Amino acid sequence: MTWFSHLFTSLLEPFGYSFMQRALLSCALIGFTNGFLGTFIILRRQALLADALSHSLLPGLALAAMIVGLSPGGLLLGGLLAALFVALGAQVMARNSRLKEETAVASLYIIAFALGIVLIRFAKVKVDLTHFLFGNILGVGNGDLWIAYGAAFLTLGTLVLFQRPLLLTLFDAAVAQASGIRVKWVETGLLALTVLGLVASLQAVGVLLSLGLLIIPAATAYLLTDSFNKMLWGGAFLGMICAVGGLFLSFFANIPSGPCIVMLMAVFLGAAYLFSPRYGVFFKLIRGRHYHEESLERWEGHQGHDHQVPDKNS
Repeated sequence: MTWFSHLFTSLLEPFGYSFMQRALLSCALIGFTNGFLGTFIILRRQALLADALSHSLLPGLALAAMIVGLSPGGLLLGGLLAALFVALGAQVMARNSRLKEETAVASLYIIAFALGIVLIRFAKVKVDLTHFLFGNILGVGNGDLWIAYGAAFLTLGTLVLFQRPLLLTLFDAAVAQASGIRVKWVETGLLALTVLGLVASLQAVGVLLSLGLLIIPAATAYLLTDSFNKMLWGGAFLGMICAVGGLFLSFFANIPSGPCIVMLMAVFLGAAYLFSPRYGVFFKLIRGRHYHEESLERWEGHQGHDHQVPDKNS
């Protein structure tokens, strides 16, 4: 009983610190929201675009730090504008040149990332580059929490309210267009929510790892189910569990929280890849051998029959 009490007390220890309380709440909100949003990104096949947008946040953050300091609202606005500039700029370049959109995105995001690194040196306040790149969840303030609240409310509300047009656009844009849905507006809205999710994740995991909160939980759920609703809510709850669990692990193991959160998600993704009942590699190998044996038996059975071509005169 003493051992159990000691374990229980140790698990409750993080809740005794105000900074951990804010961090846990922020992780729960961001993990759930981004896991929910990630389903739409995975099904729309925009994971690489989201990666480019996460890197393109940096110049906006640097400009905000130069103009208004490290205000959470200023950083949010700067990151949003920078990512939207890269996304929309890539579309303009693709329409007015020979470049494909993915080439334009790749070019602009790496230019933006390099520009951000340069601009940080001219910020009014002293900014550690690793703070933007890898985040610092333990430094979450009340302003960051309000941003997480706002991002969660706006993202979840919009996705639930406009789920039908989003689904039609995701699976068949031509049918959606014929049904009167403004596909371009839907795609732009999804892009804006993606940027909002990335910006809201900055304090938790930074620019480089923010993509993990969006993609990995949804990708894990995608390997486990064919049901859209199960993937949607499963990815959301998995994102929340991994974000909170990763924060606990980082607290007790004394390692950075951002990488710890992403590595915990990687464990779940690896387990789903190997042992998913329907799509796991392990079970696929077993079923593949079984189906091969059945096919071989059927083929040998057909070989045993004497198939004759009927005579045309009969």
